[in-house]
Amino acid sequence: MRSSAGGCVVKLGAGRSIAAEWVARHARSDVVFRGAYFSGSTVGLPDDAELPPSSDIDIVVITAADAPPAKPGKLRYRDTLLEVSYLPWSQLVSADDVLASYHLAGSFRTDAIIDDPTGHLRTLQAHVAGRFAARPWVRRRCQDARRRIETRLASIDASAPFHEQVLSWLFPTGVTTHVLLVAALRNPTVRLRYLAAREVLTDYGHLGRYPELLDLLGCRNLSARRIQHHLRELTTVFDATAEVATTPFLFSSDITPPARPIAINGSQELIDRGDHHEAVFWIIATFARCHTILAADAPELHRALAPAFHAAVDDLGISSTEDILHRAGEVTRFLPRLWQTAEEIMASNPEIGG
Repeated sequence: MRSSAGGCVVKLGAGRSIAAEWVARHARSDVVFRGAYFSGSTVGLPDDAELPPSSDIDIVVITAADAPPAKPGKLRYRDTLLEVSYLPWSQLVSADDVLASYHLAGSFRTDAIIDDPTGHLRTLQAHVAGRFAARPWVRRRCQDARRRIETRLASIDASAPFHEQVLSWLFPTGVTTHVLLVAALRNPTVRLRYLAAREVLTDYGHLGRYPELLDLLGCRNLSARRIQHHLRELTTVFDATAEVATTPFLFSSDITPPARPIAINGSQELIDRGDHHEAVFWIIATFARCHTILAADAPELHRALAPAFHAAVDDLGISSTEDILHRAGEVTRFLPRLWQTAEEIMASNPEIGG
């Protein structure tokens, strides 16, 4: 197997074996360890699928601790980039709660279990897999995603620093794509969510809805050349941030040298193949996260590099708190149309039963 650090492609099966080895060596011995499973975009893919350098393997470690430790995040282990997070045991106790959760259920649709010392994960997986495509449960997961949009947009803190306000608007706005992906029984991916949503809308004859998603994000009229400019600016900010970051944030491991192939190279790949609009979401998310770190760890650098970030969000039509709140309102008003599209996808999806 060739190193993905060097830009080569490895097979997913080999990556999964390495991930399982990491769990055995670094997680299983903990007295509060209750199991581990794969999550994210690799779930359901065959072992002979390729894992390019701009992808990682997500691992969820289940812990009985009341307060799980900070997630290790992205780390490179034996030439494979892993994304490790912790989940409290309490969130997996109820199988129906997992089945209704749009960000948990997908991992149990198929057998993605790495280690199950209690046997509970196998029971949970059988319950979820048998009901995953039942219409009432699909609708509940779509409703779960819609509630996330509504509650998070309603909780934007207008007194927070501007880069944090941008994140508070950006991520729930991006969950509009997840409503559609869940309706189509597709993986609600993170970085590639707009690309995946476009594919769903194409497959179900609703591509006319896609420009509205891009309008809510603010990038429909941006040229590839302009988005490329913002990625070049982000690259400078990313590298500077990775050098000075010390304060731990939930996303800290996304702004590190091991994560660079995803944040920077992955965005470049999208631009190179003509999917420049689909690169915007992660470019802006990474920009804002970098400035959250810089504001804490290098305030002077934060101020010096701020113009590039402001130029990027200004191209989305956002230059003030008022703009953010206005755009949040636009997303909220769009939700009934989004829901109608999700209902039509569910009705047309041959995999969904009664």
